[in-house]
Amino acid sequence: MTDRQNRREWLAAHLGQVLREARQRAALTQADVAERIGVVTEVFGRLERGNLLPSVPTLRKLCRVLHVDANVMLGLEVEKAPSWMEAPEHEADEPPELRRLVRALRRMDAAQLAVVSSTAHALLRHTGQQPDDPSE
Repeated sequence: MTDRQNRREWLAAHLGQVLREARQRAALTQADVAERIGVVTEVFGRLERGNLLPSVPTLRKLCRVLHVDANVMLGLEVEKAPSWMEAPEHEADEPPELRRLVRALRRMDAAQLAVVSSTAHALLRHTGQQPDDPSE
């Protein structure tokens, strides 16, 4: 599972928990909230269970109906961003070109990766640098 998927799952679970707590505090049923925000009860249930993320307009309606600040819904603190939003340290120092290259590499199959690896090692040898062991 990628870091992005982990963050998305964390956000959905967090949002679901906040929705459930706010709905219960307001003494509303799932059907009540669903009706007030304009979705079917099953969709709201999926939101509350953390299986679905709302659209921005739906998130705004949820905030209004349940009287919850959007920052709380999204797990944001005004003073400090939550840890799940912070880029890992190694990513923060990487140049954008490297991040784009890594994203492209992740979409390649084994044969394409082998070609890119051979090319990279040839470039390193050409510039007098010692490449890593190509059998890795």
